[in-house]
Amino acid sequence: MTTPSEPWDARAAHAPSPALLTDRYELTMLQAALRDGTAHRRCVFEVFTRRLPAGRRYGVVAGTGRVLEELTRFRFGRAELDWLADERVVDDATLTFLADYRFTGSMVGYAEGEVFFPSSPVLVVEGTFAEAVLLETFVLSVLNYDSAVASAASRMTSAAVDRPCLEMGSRRAHEWAGVAAARAAAVAGFAGTSNLEAGRRYGLATIGTAAHAFTLLHDDERAAFDAQVAASGTGTTLLVDTYDVRTGVEHALAAAGTGLGAVRLDSGDLGALAHEVRAQLDAAGATGTRITVTSDLDEYAIAALAVAPVDSYGVGTSLVTGSGAPTCGMVYKLVARESSDGVLTPVAKASRSKTSVGGRKAAARRLVDGRAVEEVLVTGPDDAVRTWAPDGRPDDEHGALRALHVPLVTDGVVDDRWTGAQGVRTAARRHHDSRAELPRGARRLSADEAALPTVPLVLEV
Repeated sequence: MTTPSEPWDARAAHAPSPALLTDRYELTMLQAALRDGTAHRRCVFEVFTRRLPAGRRYGVVAGTGRVLEELTRFRFGRAELDWLADERVVDDATLTFLADYRFTGSMVGYAEGEVFFPSSPVLVVEGTFAEAVLLETFVLSVLNYDSAVASAASRMTSAAVDRPCLEMGSRRAHEWAGVAAARAAAVAGFAGTSNLEAGRRYGLATIGTAAHAFTLLHDDERAAFDAQVAASGTGTTLLVDTYDVRTGVEHALAAAGTGLGAVRLDSGDLGALAHEVRAQLDAAGATGTRITVTSDLDEYAIAALAVAPVDSYGVGTSLVTGSGAPTCGMVYKLVARESSDGVLTPVAKASRSKTSVGGRKAAARRLVDGRAVEEVLVTGPDDAVRTWAPDGRPDDEHGALRALHVPLVTDGVVDDRWTGAQGVRTAARRHHDSRAELPRGARRLSADEAALPTVPLVLEV
């Protein structure tokens, strides 16, 4: 287990604190709550999305491990406090509170990699108002981006079926977003990344050989291929479309022989070219040489290449931008708070089109013969919901319930099963199993409603 004073990874100890990756109003709310005495009321916040992006049938929870890793470093050090004081963001009493800030509350949520639907309570944060309100922007910025990338990545790996997808989108994103995107893609089944920091930090396989610039550097294509094979061996991947593809394949075989690992196509009609290149390779005896395609792929392009002799897909821009849905629209809402008499009371927002449902919630997925049929939202008295668990007994008529919430943080102590390289591997397994439970047709790319309906289960007192 990782405590708030023990970073999950020693390398993280020298990174900047994430405490100011937040919005000013979180600190000004804290100041007002400290003044009127409500800051220490026990509260329950919930992260959920009101709707999926248009046409999407499910989302994928990603970023939970990153939230937990950074939670251990969410501190206001001298540099942060001095800046807040100089800018007069908050008063001295609030600065004193921030100097000693530690999250000592608890979190439960969907296991990273789990699929989710509208109203799914993907994360529940419980603590004092002062502790929990400061995490809103940080939590949402991580979960919204990472889940958007993982949701897009899941559609891509689904379309690819058993052919590997490779992440190579770092140059199309903020430098640190590229690391996060590589991690999120791995959660949804991507087999490798071009990003070395993501590989180092999360134990991901890294991929990449050469770009067109390397070919253009040399006096001719054959010289470039000879140099690459000499440096990397015949198992390398040669990029054959800098000039003429057919000639490029000839030069690649001349440089590496029939034991050439792979060729890459990065432009043109990829489907037609893949058929032509496969025939050319096979005729030369290079039947084991693989074909990798890149060039602005998304889930639809991958699906269109299903009948082409392609062995792997390299995906960049569409992946790191969520393939048209760059955020999941997740919100962080107060759903219960301690009243003046010490009782935890449900609260809810009633604004038109932005309503929320008050009270703590649990969640489960109903399975019939191993196939999900509905998302179950559990509500009722707080103690009953907090301790609720399905009995696990299968029911031939109504199916069995699988509880979706897992413990993430308990009294400020992070469960480190979800962090680091181990956390990514665990999340990838969870996504594989969770997606496999979805009803047939849920993975189609055609626009439709959410794959599962969300239904209430109200507990009695």
